Amino acid sequence: MELYDYQRSSAAFRVRIALGLKGLEWQSLPVNLLEFEQRGDAYLAVNPQGLVPALRLEDGALVTQSLAILEWLEETHPEPALLPAASLDRARVRALMYAIACDIHPLNNLRVLRYITRELGHSEDEKLAWYHHWLRQGFDALEQQVTGEDYCYGGELSLADVCLVPQMFNARRFELDLAPYPRLVAISRHLESIQAFASAAP
Repeated sequence: MELYDYQRSSAAFRVRIALGLKGLEWQSLPVNLLEFEQRGDAYLAVNPQGLVPALRLEDGALVTQSLAILEWLEETHPEPALLPAASLDRARVRALMYAIACDIHPLNNLRVLRYITRELGHSEDEKLAWYHHWLRQGFDALEQQVTGEDYCYGGELSLADVCLVPQMFNARRFELDLAPYPRLVAISRHLESIQAFASAAP
């Protein structure tokens, strides 16, 4: 498999973690977002959205959108399982996934932050205030919603953990005060000691 990838993309980071956890062989095809390669004709021919990641399968088929890729990996490579067996537990893990990947991340991704400064004319300080506001709002809730000590949900590794670590990486990168989130910090620290998480890190 081939992954259209950018090292600091949270969405691509999620997929790299999952590929590692599943023990799959894959090749990175870097797309430099800072140089707008994602908006070039070559990449738009691959993914008209101009977003990473995109996963090229062995048969040439393409899967886009990180959560869709994670679900595809879980369905086609079920071991080790990254979703619980019980339907209610699966729904709760997905709720944590979506809280991170659909509620927190889209407000703070590169294209939004770039638009705030380059198109709307806001300062770097104002951009950072925007970033911190939405991240705190999301983390305030997530800190209460996680149920495990080492993992986001219960005592097993799940796709919620796969989504958490990239978001925590970005929180540190943008210097968010993480003191109010001891549970998230503890879970993230544990996860980052796992090889698949460590090797996928930017």
